[in-house]
Amino acid sequence: MKLLSRKTTCNSHGQDSSYFLGWQEYEKNAYDEVLNPTGIIQMGLAENQLSFDLLESWLAKNPEAVGFKRDGESIFREMALFQDYHGLPIFKNALAEFMAEIRGNKVRFDPNKLVLTAGATSANETLMFCLAEPGEAFLLPTPYYPGFDRDLKWRTGVEIVPIQCSSSNSFQITESALEKAYRLAQKRKLKVKGVLITNPSNPLGTTMNLIELNLLISFVAAKGIHLISDEIYSGTVFNSPGFISITEALMDRNLHGSEVSNRVHIVYSLSKDLGLPGFRVGAIYSNNDTVVAAATKMSSFGLVSSQTQYLLSAMLSDKNFTSNYATENQKRLKKRHDMLVSGLQEAGIGCLKSNAGLFCWVDMRHLLSSKTFGAEKELWKKMLYQVGLNISPGSSCHCTEPGWFRVCFANMSEETLNHSMQRIKDFVDSTTDVVSRRHRLVVRNSRRRSSHDRDSER
Repeated sequence: MKLLSRKTTCNSHGQDSSYFLGWQEYEKNAYDEVLNPTGIIQMGLAENQLSFDLLESWLAKNPEAVGFKRDGESIFREMALFQDYHGLPIFKNALAEFMAEIRGNKVRFDPNKLVLTAGATSANETLMFCLAEPGEAFLLPTPYYPGFDRDLKWRTGVEIVPIQCSSSNSFQITESALEKAYRLAQKRKLKVKGVLITNPSNPLGTTMNLIELNLLISFVAAKGIHLISDEIYSGTVFNSPGFISITEALMDRNLHGSEVSNRVHIVYSLSKDLGLPGFRVGAIYSNNDTVVAAATKMSSFGLVSSQTQYLLSAMLSDKNFTSNYATENQKRLKKRHDMLVSGLQEAGIGCLKSNAGLFCWVDMRHLLSSKTFGAEKELWKKMLYQVGLNISPGSSCHCTEPGWFRVCFANMSEETLNHSMQRIKDFVDSTTDVVSRRHRLVVRNSRRRSSHDRDSER
């Protein structure tokens, strides 16, 4: 073992989190309606499979792009040969315009300030390398995406300090929570380099309002630190209130191009809005020229293939397609979200009110045997092994209140979602029956003891 690096042998990847363990169990016993109807249904994967038909329809109508042709001539050789790490200009232009379009064209993005990366995972890690030294810290509001423990920390050595948010105000960020997290970092002798948020939130499925965004801008301005806004779910907003990008909030305060805006960075990806996680297309957007230059050099370790860039540049440049896709995809997400919420309600389970994302933040606190994370883990195991549903417990998202779970709804068919809701309802009904029987037994025994006491007094 001494011949290996510490990175190879350390346990800081986060792979032992229940978030990842649930995936492993699913892969051993994956549900299939015909081949394995009693298997585990994957509800821990934030994947958008609702609009593949729209993508496939476009591909069928655009054989030149699929066949790597331009004006009837093959450009395969051009795509197959070396490309530098700046990315194809035609793709960066199309991506910048698409990012503006799904934000209602309220803001514009300069393609020269875009850095292409192999997904949002690579984008977030690259920003950590650019903005912080090993042992320095970023503040993250809880609950947060479990993969951040890997993406932000594992290879960079950067620390995460939680901003503790509460269900009492629907997990919104407050000034007191920000200051408390900052003081905690100082107490731990950690230099705070910035705040990272996901907006829309993963795992809450909510968008941040202007008050929260202004609070964050004022906080990072006062502390002289960075703000990273991970906006990979920006095109999944299916209900009001609408999405407000951090860029829009900066413009609203006339801070665009200011010293503060040079410390604000956006992470984006096509994994969620277009449902293309396998294409590994992410991006960093920054007004800081030094960050853009450094991140561009680092991107050589995780490039987006030229073939992928060429195909997607044609797709994203088709404005009729992107407009229709965004509208239809949001309609489908809303319908699927409402199916999940109503199905859970029928089972007596509530959710945090949400308007975006591919998941709901589900309140199962009343199903816990006690108000502890041990009881949450016990319930998670029952859901995984008895009910056959892989959902993500709140503890894996660093939630401070036991009993919350992230449940995904866009990575399966309607039939599978309905089946999963029936499984949950059956479980809750059986659990309620057990609790009811226990309650009746307690009452009956209490009455017997009371009767016995009265007889003894006689």
